Amino acid sequence: MEHRIIARKAEIKLLKDCYKANQSDFVAVYGRRRIGKTYLVRELFETELSFYVTGLLGESESTQIQNFNDEINARARRRIPQAENWRDAFLNLGELIKQLPNERKKVIFLDEVPWMDTAESGFLTALDHFWNHIASARHDILFIVCGSATSWMTGKLINNYGGLHNRLTRQIYLEPFTLAECEEYYQAKQIAYTRYQMVEAYMVFGGIPYYMSLMDSHLSLYQNVDALYFSDKAPLRNEYPNLMNSLFKLADKHIALVEYLASKNQGRTRDDIINEGGFSDNGRTTQLLGDLQNNGFVRSYRSFGKRKRGSFYQLIDPFILFHLRFNEKRGMYNDKYWLQFAATPAYHAWSGIAFERVCLLHLKQIKDGLGIGSVLTEASAWRSSEHQPGAQIDMVIDRNDNVINLCEMRFSSEEFLLTKKDDEDLRRRRSAFKEETRTRKALQTTLMTTFGLKENAYANTITAQLTLDDLFSNRP
Repeated sequence: MEHRIIARKAEIKLLKDCYKANQSDFVAVYGRRRIGKTYLVRELFETELSFYVTGLLGESESTQIQNFNDEINARARRRIPQAENWRDAFLNLGELIKQLPNERKKVIFLDEVPWMDTAESGFLTALDHFWNHIASARHDILFIVCGSATSWMTGKLINNYGGLHNRLTRQIYLEPFTLAECEEYYQAKQIAYTRYQMVEAYMVFGGIPYYMSLMDSHLSLYQNVDALYFSDKAPLRNEYPNLMNSLFKLADKHIALVEYLASKNQGRTRDDIINEGGFSDNGRTTQLLGDLQNNGFVRSYRSFGKRKRGSFYQLIDPFILFHLRFNEKRGMYNDKYWLQFAATPAYHAWSGIAFERVCLLHLKQIKDGLGIGSVLTEASAWRSSEHQPGAQIDMVIDRNDNVINLCEMRFSSEEFLLTKKDDEDLRRRRSAFKEETRTRKALQTTLMTTFGLKENAYANTITAQLTLDDLFSNRP
């Protein structure tokens, strides 16, 4: 079972353990589009796959079933009649299993199952019957189902309350690469970026393996951004609408909510979404928010000291944020927009906000860098309720050892120089936080920079410092 998979060590171990087990296993692999789900399974079980079929986006029930049956016959020793419905299709899969050799485990892989489940097709009932009456009765089946529509995977399969309730034996949620895993990927592909450039790439593409796979090792990072997004034939030119429409059957409302959330960096409360955004105060809005959270596009976070009602919903997907910010710029500067833009003050303003998002996505690494990886914490943000100008802190780490880290993020191409104004702002925010929250815990002003803090008269304001190297931590 040799493979060329980068990172994903825990997921590989789990799947290998299932393959070796003396029982049948039902495994769900889910996560957003382009994250590498199909690659993980197919690469790991390249020579062990007994059956593989993928759903067809937007196709009818009859076309899906015919495709399923055609794949069965491609592997069968003798022809199996065409199925007319999903129950017969899965019975045909059972017949194929009977024809396969008994010497080894049979890996059955159904990819993009949400696309197979067309309206009123009976797909889930047939899937239920196959597992409960055919596969689970044997000891030699590794049944893997996969899907990018995370809301379907969680709502209709993982949290199913019908015949499939509690039938899954394992589930794998595949997340974007961390910076450490991106570094491993770039090194394996011989793409010579510095850690600073890898962070810049993360600001644009996030930790999505497919986007990274498109990079040309002979081009600079800025040239790659232009080639992949800004050029006339850029492969990611239509990625955003394609992404949304592949995940959600009726994507217009999801897109509208994403774009509303993107209009404010720190996010919006549910009251904002309803009263200002024009969304309905009902279960449909709750479902929309859940869909976006399940796909990792949006995070919900508590404002420090407030209950759940005060939660904010914040768009945190780097590529979607990048697209919404720069979509209208495509075609400028003769396909060299990013090369030109990266030299402007506007780039530094954008990169500061984008770097904050990268840090939010690496909270574990920040905790490790602070030496509090094993300390129970709660991460939140804080906004002044008394409307003091600029009195906000985007990352508050509340620790059960009676310390609170007030985290500030600064992106710079060199050591960061803390000015008198910076010092005054940090002291003002800290003072406002202490006064309004009335906390009795010790407060530590924590600075996350790229290359560290330059020593000067104001550097002592900072209690704890972290750099890029801390973000690249790969501790288990």
